[in-house]
Amino acid sequence: MSNKKRVGIWIRVSTDMQVKDDSPEHHIQRAKYYIQSRDWEVVEIYRLDAVSGKAVMNHPEAQRMLKDLREGRISGLVFSKLARLARSTKELLEFAEIFRKAGADLVSLAEQIDTSTPAGRLFFTIVAAMAEWEREEISSRVAASVPIRARMGKPLGGQASYGYKWQDKPLVIDEKEAPVRKLMYEIFLDCQRKKTTARRLNQLGYRTRNGSFFSDTTVERLIRDTSAKGLRIANHTKSLGDGKQWISKSKEDWIIIPCPAIIDEGLWEKCNYILDKQAVNWKRKGRKSEYLLAGFVKCECGTSMYVYSTAKKFTCKKCKNNFPVENMDSFYLQVLKGYLNDLTPQIYIEELQKQLSEKQTLLAISLKKRTQLRKRMDDLIPLKLNGDLDSDHFATIYKPLVAQVKQLDSSIPNLEQEIVNKIIEIKSSDTAVRKQRYYMKNG
Repeated sequence: MSNKKRVGIWIRVSTDMQVKDDSPEHHIQRAKYYIQSRDWEVVEIYRLDAVSGKAVMNHPEAQRMLKDLREGRISGLVFSKLARLARSTKELLEFAEIFRKAGADLVSLAEQIDTSTPAGRLFFTIVAAMAEWEREEISSRVAASVPIRARMGKPLGGQASYGYKWQDKPLVIDEKEAPVRKLMYEIFLDCQRKKTTARRLNQLGYRTRNGSFFSDTTVERLIRDTSAKGLRIANHTKSLGDGKQWISKSKEDWIIIPCPAIIDEGLWEKCNYILDKQAVNWKRKGRKSEYLLAGFVKCECGTSMYVYSTAKKFTCKKCKNNFPVENMDSFYLQVLKGYLNDLTPQIYIEELQKQLSEKQTLLAISLKKRTQLRKRMDDLIPLKLNGDLDSDHFATIYKPLVAQVKQLDSSIPNLEQEIVNKIIEIKSSDTAVRKQRYYMKNG
């Protein structure tokens, strides 16, 4: 049996680019030359391609190396430079202590460190601290550049919010997703329930960007996202570390950047007002007031006014101010008449035409999606017949496609009917508004 020292070679590069540019094979050959000059024997090579040095102790390759060390398969580890082993001082010192207790050596070719000597251990500690300082300096520079990039409207990493996409760095509207994002707000405003909104979207055949079902959590997150009303918030969160949660930064650090709006601000405010109200523990609602304007009439102090007695007066509990119901009703009718007299039928027509265009866009998206899904289904059939897909795998892929196509087949006729209804409404809107004016003037 050979008495040569048995060692392993440790190779780590932190990015895919380094894997290509800073050839691991070059580091392996250099380590082998050194090991040959010391008359040692290479037992194993441990490769960590595209792995950051911030935390490597729990990496499978690191665990395999430590297992070999404990079992006596290796008695030393050779690597090109200290920063290639790890950048964390804590982990570097942990590696050094594990190897010291095992009576094994750590050898860095660049720094010529040998932990078997006191001088080597001291130098190891100093250089390890410098490696961590370098990492923190890089992190600090990156953090300082984030607000600048945000103000310039550049992406800071991660995907664009649903309904948007990064296109040559600016954030632009995704024409396929934006109509669905707008529909989400409209459904929520109608039902005022997150789960119901998610269920309706799923039933209509729509899915998230990764093909998953919409959930109440996704609905709330997207409704809360201000980008839909034309304001993107950047630099508002930070991580507490690897594997730890993200927390919100102070509002002073937030950077608000204008972006294309999917919906108008009024719709966004209404939906978020509903969410805010639902976040509070609601008290049991009392009976509804028989007075239409109860709660909508405001005192000069800002308090809502109600009719509390048979006196039939809107009263402010805070200031004790009051106003007769009949006077308020008369005033309301005068305002309403003036408002209707000033309206131009074209305003209604333009709004209806906008709604018609949105419905037509949704229909086009739904039809295109159904065509794509059917093509995917057709492409799977030959794979099943040729035996390239077993029955279980085929069913796993095919059944969700069938379900989504059925949902689209159900929702498309409804969309087509809504479009027909809008066209009829546009044609009759001018007549309806003119009749209403006549009744308000002469009624």
